[in-house]
Amino acid sequence: MPISITIRDVPEETRDELASRAALTGRSLQEYLRAQLVELTRKPDADAWTARVRARKQASGSVLSADQIISYRDADRR
Repeated sequence: MPISITIRDVPEETRDELASRAALTGRSLQEYLRAQLVELTRKPDADAWTARVRARKQASGSVLSADQIISYRDADRR
């Protein structure tokens, strides 16, 4: 079931820029913003990503330093 979202107090210049971007893609502002929101949720934000990496590292018991990781990465590039 679709949900509606209302965003108040958007600066006029922001709305105009978003409307312009929507027009360039041949979509309405609503269609454009919906697509942008869907895309935004496909990528974790930095805090969520960092938390997942830390949890994975703790679960695996990894104790590699950043220098070790970089040296292993660079060894594969030779």
